[in-house]
Amino acid sequence: MPELRSPARLDSFGVFGELSVGPARHRVARIDGLVTPRMPYTIRLLLENLLRHEDGERVTQGQIEAVLAWGSGGSSTVDVHPSRVFLHDTNGVPAFADIAAMRDAMHAIGGDPAAVNPQIPAELVVDHSVIADVFGSPGALERNAELEYERNAERYRFLRWAQSSLRNVRIVPPGKGIMHQINLEHLARVVVADEGWAYPDLCVGTDSHTTMVNGVGVLGWGIGGIEAGAAMLGESLNMPLPPVVGVRLTGALRRGATATDLVLTITEVLRAHGVVGTFVEFHGEGVRALSLPDRATIANMSPEFGSTCAYFPVDEETIRYLRFTGRPPAHAALVEAYAKAQRLWHRPEHTADYTETVEIDLGAVEPSVAGPHRPQDRVPLSQVRRRFREAAGELPPANGLRHGVVGIAAITSCTNTSNPAAMVTAALLARNAVRRGLRSRRWVKTTLSPGSRVVTSYLDAAGLTPYLEELGFHLAGYGCMTCIGASGPLVAEVREAARDDGVTVAAVLSGNRNFAGRINPDVRQNYLASPPLVVAYALAGTVDTDLMSDPLGHAPDGSPVRLADVWPDPEEVARVMESAITPEMFTAAYRDVFAGDARWDSLEQQEGERFRWDPDSDYLRRPPFFDGMPPEPEPVTGIEGARVLVLLGDSTTTDHLSPAGAIPADSPAGRYLRERGVAPTGFNTYASRRGDHEVMVRGAFANVRLRNLLVPEVEGGYTASFAEGGLVRTVYDAAMAYRAAGTPLVVLGGALYGTGSSRDWAAKGPALLGVRAVLAESFERIHRSNLIGMGVLPLQYLPGENARSLGLTGHEVFDIESPAAATTVTVRADGKEFGAVVRLDTDREREIYRHGGITRLVLRRLQAK
Repeated sequence: MPELRSPARLDSFGVFGELSVGPARHRVARIDGLVTPRMPYTIRLLLENLLRHEDGERVTQGQIEAVLAWGSGGSSTVDVHPSRVFLHDTNGVPAFADIAAMRDAMHAIGGDPAAVNPQIPAELVVDHSVIADVFGSPGALERNAELEYERNAERYRFLRWAQSSLRNVRIVPPGKGIMHQINLEHLARVVVADEGWAYPDLCVGTDSHTTMVNGVGVLGWGIGGIEAGAAMLGESLNMPLPPVVGVRLTGALRRGATATDLVLTITEVLRAHGVVGTFVEFHGEGVRALSLPDRATIANMSPEFGSTCAYFPVDEETIRYLRFTGRPPAHAALVEAYAKAQRLWHRPEHTADYTETVEIDLGAVEPSVAGPHRPQDRVPLSQVRRRFREAAGELPPANGLRHGVVGIAAITSCTNTSNPAAMVTAALLARNAVRRGLRSRRWVKTTLSPGSRVVTSYLDAAGLTPYLEELGFHLAGYGCMTCIGASGPLVAEVREAARDDGVTVAAVLSGNRNFAGRINPDVRQNYLASPPLVVAYALAGTVDTDLMSDPLGHAPDGSPVRLADVWPDPEEVARVMESAITPEMFTAAYRDVFAGDARWDSLEQQEGERFRWDPDSDYLRRPPFFDGMPPEPEPVTGIEGARVLVLLGDSTTTDHLSPAGAIPADSPAGRYLRERGVAPTGFNTYASRRGDHEVMVRGAFANVRLRNLLVPEVEGGYTASFAEGGLVRTVYDAAMAYRAAGTPLVVLGGALYGTGSSRDWAAKGPALLGVRAVLAESFERIHRSNLIGMGVLPLQYLPGENARSLGLTGHEVFDIESPAAATTVTVRADGKEFGAVVRLDTDREREIYRHGGITRLVLRRLQAK
């Protein structure tokens, strides 16, 4: 056990000490003498964070005492200080645009713009902008990269300005990989060594899958871009002290079951159990049976089961992984010593006093997919045909291609391409299929977009790349691509069948989300699957099949070839991994991770403290959030005479609220771009346009699969405009009519409102449309925070009530009393009156709402200084 020594000066808890690791000494905030044996590891990490930041103002002794008494009942809030903020380009651009606008506002009042500056490290990875336009050919990678730069050069120049003008900002240029895999394989510190201190790496990110590093022992979670901007500027994260759900893992995965099958099972179980707003902590002997990439696969999908994080404590496997992926030996030794000294080292027999406990037997996991619209809807592989037909309902006769045709088969996303076992299994399955004479069906768009260049290295070293390419899985890019809806157009005959003949097209992808309308506008059903099953469905060409019994295809001699015939032996997978994957691959991939290629380096960039906005740009416009902002916040008042903009059902996702994919030419955003002289081929995606509020406000509620119950007969971004006599209009046009009439707006939602991505525009867009409040049965954590961050009031129906039970049709006029100091308010809707819970859960959230949003609060604080 390394030695911890207390220095002469002690704080009130007597915790400051030294940790000696070899010749190095580090100051630490000791928790080893304060934690109880049955305190969850995640709560121990919060305790350390509070001890190190206790100042008597923001972080108080009362907060520390509440953590020390964790599990004894009661509720309290704590102020957590992240060690770094992690961003990607499509959320990072608007976050930095907000900071640039804050600098303008500071200048306007005679202040110093440089006072608006990140106070902690902010790392951004450009991975969300590349689109799978070109596929199935050796030149796909290079051509997609060329198109990426043609479309996004203006945004990338802005990011280069941010890197040069803002302190503590580092950017990983395009083409290096997906942010979460880069974080896992290289950036995650686990324990930070900084200016003589050693402390846990607490990472928050603008992508909800920031939780992936929970698999390597880093406590972290996703937040919205609005909150991330405030965190960069030195604000703490105020949060209720969370419940902790312990998930005890037993047994081991059986032959044929993958980490993907396991995480889909966990997602199904925990979403049904209910873990929104909780920390999930994995423990038990089963943890030892999981490789670190397996753990990362599970942690990655924490937002899919709804938890704030999904944490795996540090153990021998963590240290092995850090060393194998090229972390310096001295740093791996520090992580091990720190975890053991601070009682953060995982002991399989350890069982904490968890708020609740769930047990999962790894041996019971079976091959599965999830779909067709939600990650928690797991489907055993043998039942996919039945699930497809149930979801599709009565289908019109199809001409040519049959319903259920696989239009997209994509090996994509951080979740599964980060897992060598999954990728090697997929490649070996491709080899076996090619050797049996099978080929992908001609209508399937096949893409490979791994999260790390290391994947390419070991597939090449194993000699498996040619087999994937033989089936059309050529490297299309290093980025999120299909997983976030940047899937590009389908094969022409499939696109025409979907649009002209009403054929129900399916996508199969190794991603983490499959919400309606997310993957491709011409695809109606989306199934999440492991990489080898993606290959299998490319061979079969349809989801209207039973892969457990039906053939994938036929050999040249006419004999049927089934999935079991080509599924590789686990022993061979292990041999290939052992021989083909080396630590040197990680070292080479990340040696110059922050250096760009010639395209990146040739981009011209602005200099100076303030960004010069181009009034003709349709990618970057100065955000309007500080326009007309008074020096002091105005009194909080009620909402009178409001109309319902949209009435939505359960599981409304942030993709519904603000889509990320293609911009349809006939949408309000498409019309706006065409009016500005942009051809449809240059529209790019909604995600790439998040720096232009004029595009994004027109994209609010514009998902092509949105179901607004005010206009149940219409699919897409439409509503009934009561300012125009109930006329059916686009949501944007209706909102503009309400604005002209001076009418405030509300949104009615169901359960799990705002599930999915952390995107801040899911709150920014409605706020700019004039939405003052959202009334729902329940909220997902990040979206509720984003609403408050934009000054939109989240209200929740009382238990057992919802729009249906209260008889609300959405045609009513709403009056909502002031939430200034209330925990519940009275809502009047024509002749109906009912109570609603004010979901401003902490004093800090009430303060943010009073200021009209978190960036306004931060700016006023900076102005006061």
